[in-house]
Amino acid sequence: MIESLFDPKLVSQLKVTIGDVSEVTGIPQRKLRYWEDKGIIKSSETKQGTTRKFDYFNIKKILLIKELLDEGFTLESSVKKVEGRIKNLEESFNKLQEKRTTSE
Repeated sequence: MIESLFDPKLVSQLKVTIGDVSEVTGIPQRKLRYWEDKGIIKSSETKQGTTRKFDYFNIKKILLIKELLDEGFTLESSVKKVEGRIKNLEESFNKLQEKRTTSE
């Protein structure tokens, strides 16, 4: 069952450095910073000069955008498509969290 493989609490706490995201996705850090500057993705940087960290939804967004770019879509059209997917993912994630919270 998928629910047993997916721990919403763990995923909500997941924060990964920009270097790790770059390594895992194959997207250069410079490009990730550019996407962040354009408002496409958001890091959880809290203090000036600290390492950027990305949460599950931003990592998923990065992977989906990369997939569409690899298929030949422009960055702009990729972002539009991914925004809808991420919204659905967040809604599903929130429902799973609520379900887990009420069953505990």
